[in-house]
Amino acid sequence: MSLKLAQFSQISSENTLTSYKHMLFVLAENEAENIPYSGILHTKLKRTHSEYKDLYKTPLTTDLPNGGIASFVVLEEKLNTFQRHTLLRKAIAPLLDEQPLELAIFVFGDEATRESNACAAYYVATVNAAKLPNRKKDDKFKALENISIHGYAAQHDYAYVNARVAGNTLCRELTITPPNELTPTIYREKIATLAKEFSWKHEEFDMAKLKEMGAGAFYSVGQGSNPQDAAIVHLTYLPIDAKKNIALVGKGICFDTGGHNLKPAKYMQGMHEDMNGSAVALGILLAATQLQLPVRLDCWLAISQNHIGPLSYKQNDVVTALNGMTIEIVHTDAEGRMVLADTLTLASRVNENGQLPDAIIDFATLTGTMISALGTRMSGVIANRAELANEAIQAGKVAGERIVAFPYDDDYETDLDSDIADIMQCTIDGDADHIHAARFLGRFIENDVAWLHTDLSSASNEGGLGAVSTDTSGFGVGFGLALIKRLISSH
Repeated sequence: MSLKLAQFSQISSENTLTSYKHMLFVLAENEAENIPYSGILHTKLKRTHSEYKDLYKTPLTTDLPNGGIASFVVLEEKLNTFQRHTLLRKAIAPLLDEQPLELAIFVFGDEATRESNACAAYYVATVNAAKLPNRKKDDKFKALENISIHGYAAQHDYAYVNARVAGNTLCRELTITPPNELTPTIYREKIATLAKEFSWKHEEFDMAKLKEMGAGAFYSVGQGSNPQDAAIVHLTYLPIDAKKNIALVGKGICFDTGGHNLKPAKYMQGMHEDMNGSAVALGILLAATQLQLPVRLDCWLAISQNHIGPLSYKQNDVVTALNGMTIEIVHTDAEGRMVLADTLTLASRVNENGQLPDAIIDFATLTGTMISALGTRMSGVIANRAELANEAIQAGKVAGERIVAFPYDDDYETDLDSDIADIMQCTIDGDADHIHAARFLGRFIENDVAWLHTDLSSASNEGGLGAVSTDTSGFGVGFGLALIKRLISSH
């Protein structure tokens, strides 16, 4: 999406605003009178038996004499980023529903308030104006072309916001794409095209290579598909001024049937989005590249499908992972941790320069128990370093993507003891599976590298989440980008 941004330090009088047809007024507390169209606003409030203070919780939209439409919302100072984004999303939605070519944003309050609200409103507007895959015959999408911000003229060009929007949009585009249009073969081709466009180093470990390497955990899942087009894809962004070395790992199951433990139709619906973790990792990589962040990023994408067939892995199979550990298969629908196991091993090894990553961050739509624990409004993380989990929580607060940390206590791993192998893949009853999955994955991290596991329970939330109005939220791109920035500056 390419749009023009104009900024004005002052807000013009009501008479000069008649050229705008779609306007958002982001108001400060106790500023009911000193705003354009205050008479129209108060008339609408009176007609709907509302008061100005009601705008603190519920935006109001009203028609204007010039045939335009305006939304009014008050953002209190006490609100956190998630709350601000949520109110702005609700205020902007009726404006963007009309697919305007131009949107005018007006911010009020002191300078710090206007700066914060201008940036937040610009992000919410641009992320929701992005075009996403739509296969409807009568799709009449019109792109937003211009945004003007009145009341604050920033000293920068909103580069961070634009990069975050680009990453979030890429994540949602890929995640929403129908499964027949995003098989592992097609997905790998798209990634290769992105790598060429953004000058990322690109390599693939296909099924033949993985079998030769002994990556039996990943291979066991990929072998059930025809064609056997699964692969671990490795991308590298390496600026000359890199201060840290961070690995991103993403689960990329393009469709998950559950394998021999076949999902019922209700739970198979939407399983083309089981590759969301890989899309989040790609979105972060894109945003970091556009921002030219001083960090080496190695992005490892575990791309496969989980199909049922004569060659599919099954319960009680024992397979040998890349690190030599043997795994007893308990449930074939726990395929995500299988493909991630070997991918995490690769990510935790020294690179071509003999360096280990300073941290590994993985993203995966992994367990139903994380959804049971949190619902779909926030996501959980589990880390092998308490300080890394704390950094993740703070990054989530900054980004407006809420994060909750869960324990990594080693006694949970005794539930994965196997009589025949080094470890069981999961338990058959599935209690505390989000913690069991983390304990399982942690066994495949080599060299005691700091590692954060992100279980994306909020990858999709009906009605939108935070800043984003679509069910598929792109959650994780903003949080991951904020976390990388924190890690770059940390000691």
